[in-house]
Amino acid sequence: MTDATPALYDSLDGQVALVTGANRGIGRAVASNLHDLGATVFAATRSVTHDVPDDWEHLLVDVTQEGEISQAADEIFQSAGRLDVVVNNAGIGEFGSDIVSESVETIDRTLATNLRGPMLVCKHTVPLLLRTDGGRVVNVSSGMGAIGEGQSGGSPAYRVSKTGLNGLTAYLHGEYADDGLLANSACPGWVRTDMGGAEADRSVERGAETPTWLCRFRPGSPSGRFWRDTEPIEW
Repeated sequence: MTDATPALYDSLDGQVALVTGANRGIGRAVASNLHDLGATVFAATRSVTHDVPDDWEHLLVDVTQEGEISQAADEIFQSAGRLDVVVNNAGIGEFGSDIVSESVETIDRTLATNLRGPMLVCKHTVPLLLRTDGGRVVNVSSGMGAIGEGQSGGSPAYRVSKTGLNGLTAYLHGEYADDGLLANSACPGWVRTDMGGAEADRSVERGAETPTWLCRFRPGSPSGRFWRDTEPIEW
């Protein structure tokens, strides 16, 4: 792990990015930022009814379905011939219950979407990312999954899924850093999305800032870390 200050791309012109859950909230804001920086954006959503701008490439991807992920990776390679950035943003959350009262259905659905899904996305996109020096994986995580922070307050499936997502980040760094892959997690904070609710203290645009910043990392930048407001934080 390096302590070097990140060197950032000012433009992502010619680069290709995949963003899951790109139809709303943080995912849509990150996708919009990457498009504005010049990247070709493949916006993955679960349904054909989910609207994305016409100048984005729209992919139908339910991250719980490996076949759809594999097909999307193939489409990106056939269409663009490269992949530089993957943003694992798609996620769900149900809040308030403790582990005694949380339903098995909620546990299974949350882990399938928030942890198994990003693992499958990486399974099928890492080979493309490794073709480019400094390919990036940005996992949209949460401080609710940080072991070093207090874990009371319910939401066990969501918390554990985000702890696991941070583990995926650490694994990707350990396995592929020597091959040039940059893998980082981001905590966007409490954001006013459908999941975060109207009482959250951050705008969607603010929540998208750190994930977007991580997408701009040049080769040799820090990897294998957990970030909030562009500063490393404890796992």
